[in-house]
Parts: sequence; structure tokens; C-alpha cells
Amino acid sequence: MSLFFSIAPIILLIWMMTKHQGVPAYIALPLTALVVYALQLLWFNGDLLLLHANVITALVAVFTPITIIAGAILLNKLMQISGAENVVRNWLENISPNPVAQLMIIGWAFAFMIEGASGFGTPAAIAAPILVGLGFNPLRVAMLALVMNSVPVSFGAVGTPTWFGFANLGLSDVDLLEIGRQTALIHTVAGLIIPILALRFIVSWQQIRQNLPFILLSVLSCTLPYLLLAQVNYEFPALLGGAIGLTLSVLLARANIGLTRDRTPSNAQPVPFGQVLKAMTPTLLLIVILIVTRIHQLGLKSLLNSTALLWQGSLGWLGELSISKALIIELQQVLGTSAQAAYKTLYVPALIPFLLVVLLAIPLFRLNRRQVGQIFGATTRSIGKPFIALLGALIMVNLLMLGGDNAPVMIIGRALADATGASWLLFSAFLGALGSFFSGSNTVSNLTFGGIQHSIAVSSGLNVNLTLALQSVGGAMGNMICLNNIIAVCSILGITQAEGKIIRKTVLPMLAYGAIAAGMALILAF
Repeated sequence: MSLFFSIAPIILLIWMMTKHQGVPAYIALPLTALVVYALQLLWFNGDLLLLHANVITALVAVFTPITIIAGAILLNKLMQISGAENVVRNWLENISPNPVAQLMIIGWAFAFMIEGASGFGTPAAIAAPILVGLGFNPLRVAMLALVMNSVPVSFGAVGTPTWFGFANLGLSDVDLLEIGRQTALIHTVAGLIIPILALRFIVSWQQIRQNLPFILLSVLSCTLPYLLLAQVNYEFPALLGGAIGLTLSVLLARANIGLTRDRTPSNAQPVPFGQVLKAMTPTLLLIVILIVTRIHQLGLKSLLNSTALLWQGSLGWLGELSISKALIIELQQVLGTSAQAAYKTLYVPALIPFLLVVLLAIPLFRLNRRQVGQIFGATTRSIGKPFIALLGALIMVNLLMLGGDNAPVMIIGRALADATGASWLLFSAFLGALGSFFSGSNTVSNLTFGGIQHSIAVSSGLNVNLTLALQSVGGAMGNMICLNNIIAVCSILGITQAEGKIIRKTVLPMLAYGAIAAGMALILAF
């Protein structure tokens, strides 16, 4: 019965969001959170104070995704109103009018690099609006962006899911490197298939077949450097692999290598380099700032994450509030419990770089007061429903993870392991995907389920590093169906009430990814 009550809210949520005329996320997620709350209280005997404390911490935690979404929408509106979007579109059409080339350059290689620099859902936030500006359908772009942004995720944000996601397991650096190698190899093989499935959301099979040489060259231009770098490092494979792949993809497209020639005359006018540079300045600034603030060797990352205390005070029964010198706002001992939550004001990519870049770009594009008002007004109007949806999601996740070893997510994880027995390697990646579906993060999935995967591997005599690599791969492929990412990309593109439809479509590539991971697990195990 505990397994039934653990999995019932998830089934309810999926049914509400994917049925014909599905329930919008901003209604379905809070309702599911209410059901989980009732089950924790009535069946799992959850502590009332701890339940309420986790609702409060969700209210703090929601500011991380919602401010990133707000920052991305701000930048998107600025690019539209300033006319920079039109310049970028014309420039990309001059590189190649072929839609497959445009989708691979922006949706694959560019997003690959951004994921390596930042994570936090920023690849879709930056790449998807550019593709919509090129004339692609927003809903189809959303699905393509979610599926494309899977291969680099295990090494996203300078390798955070790998080196931080497994930090609580006490692994040696040699083990982490081996996990990274196997993770990269599985992703590289999957990369030969997954981008093609993503392209199918927008272009026909005929277009894919005709342009297949370019597609594979673009894929390999990212994944081969990525795989090679993973042999010696688990921080930079996605970042450097994406940068190399983006450069090579642009050069291949410009030379029309592997692409069918478009015989229809292009309406794109040659764009002077100065105009392109000006239009791309916000995006270039964004990338530079993300890179220099994420590479810990440069020193800024530690400054932006400094926990050195600036101020601390009591909020009475609510808890203890502290602010660090890096403006990390942390609420601890909420309602007298162990619950806590924090918001990294300077590190979360909202103020820096999104808002900062927008403020710098306003004088660059000489926007007047009315235009600035349009940018901020449209952004404010766009984030109401996503805020409610994300708050519902985070409350649901917090409550599902309560209970230690008897938490609903742990019960589900153990049930999956018990059901598969010695064949666990075939299903290991799906537990990682489940973690991303819940939490919206490969890193959190690894932190949550890494211990279970490690325990299953040891007790079953399986290769521990391979099992953890499959967990990391699963956390990455789970990005395709992750609620936080779906809500974010829909909000940024102005898509309403389509979350269920997106999940129905993206779950198929996710299952294909899992099948590839299972096949690779068999090969690597023997």
C-alpha cells in the first residue's frame, strides 16, 4: 500500500496533464501537491510542522527557477523590441537558408555550449527564442529544445551533476573520472540518434535523410571533443565540446557540406558585420559572463558563492534568516525543524547575467522609456502562472522526499530495484530520469538517487561506477520530461496549456534514450 500511495500522485499528475483537454500545469501541480500533503499526513504519518516547513522552503526555492525564467523573458523581449532578433535571423539565413542547418547550429551546438557553461535551464531559454525568431513553430521548438538538451547535461554547469551530484558518496577522483568517461561514452552513442528524433518535431523524414551527412557531422563535432575531454576531465567536456562543435557546424553550413542546396531564392539580405556584432552583443555578453562565473579556477565562482556571514537574525517562530557577503539569502530551522532553503542572489543566472545584460543593452540599442516599459511589463505579465505551477511542483517534490528511507521517492526507487533484480543495469537510467522528473535537475537526481544506485550495485555485485554513470545519463535524459524545464520553455515562448502535450511527445525520445543506455550497459558490463 505504501508503494501504491507513493506512486498514485505521480500517476494522477500525468493523467491530468496528458489527457485530452489536459489540466493546465498551474492547476494540476498545486492539486497534486495537495494530494501528496494529505497522503503524508494520513498515510505516511508525516510530522505536521515538518510538512508546513517544507511548504515554506518551497516558497523560497521557487525564486531560483522563476527569476531565471523572468531574466530569459526580459532578454527575449529586448531582442524583439530592439530589432536585434531580425538581424540575427537574417545573419543565420545568410549562413544557410536550410532549416536543418539552422536547427543544428542553434538548437544543438549552441545549446550544447550554453549547457556546459551554465545549466539551470538556460540553453532552452536562450536558444529557443532564436529559433522561434527564425520562423519555426513555438510549440515544436519547445519540444526540440527539451530533447536536444540532454546529451551535454551530465557535464552541464562545468560538470556540476558529476562532481557535486555524487559528492555525498565519498568517491575518489579516479572513480569520478571513470564515471565521467562511461557517462560521456553512453551519451556519445545516444547522440547519434537523439538529435535526429528531436529534428523530427520540426522537419520531415525526407529533409532529415537529405541532410543526414551534415546532421551527423554537426553531432560528432560536439560529441567527439566531448568524449575525448571526458577521458581526462569531468568539468569541461560539454563547454569545450559545444564551443568546438558550434564553430565547426557554422563552417560546415557556410560551405554547404552535407546539406541539400535550397533552390528557392533566399530573401535574406547581406548583413554588415557591425550590425551582426551589435545584435549579438547581448548574447555574447551572456555567454562570456556565464563562463567566467562558472569556471572555479577563475575565482569569481567562489566569490559569488561565498558563505561568509554578512548578517544574521531571528524571524521568531518562522526560523533564522542569514545573508552572506555574496548575498546568499538563507532561511534555516524553519518552524523549528531541520528544513532550510536558500537563494543565491548573485550566482543564480537571473540578476547576473540576464538582468545585467538587459540593463547594459538598453543604452546600446537606444531604447526609449516606452520600449523599456514594454519589455518589463510583458515580462511581469508572463510569470504569474509559471510561478504558481513551479511552486506547486516544488511543494510536491519536497513532500515526496520527506521521510528519510521511507520517503515516497525512496519507496519507488527500491520497488524498481526489487522488481528488476540482477537486470538492474537495464533500468538504472530510468531511476535517474525519475529523479529529474521530480526535481528538475540532473544534479539533484544524482544527489537523491546516487546512494540507492550505489547500494544496489554493491549488494548485487554490479560495477559501481557503471551504475552511477547510468544514473547520471538517466538524470540527463530526464530533462526531456522534467516539469520545471517544460514550464520554463513554455513561459519563455509564450505557450499556454501545452505541458501535457509536450510530455506525451518527449517521453518517446526519452524511452529511446533509455533503451540506448541499457544496450550500452550490457556492452560495458561485459
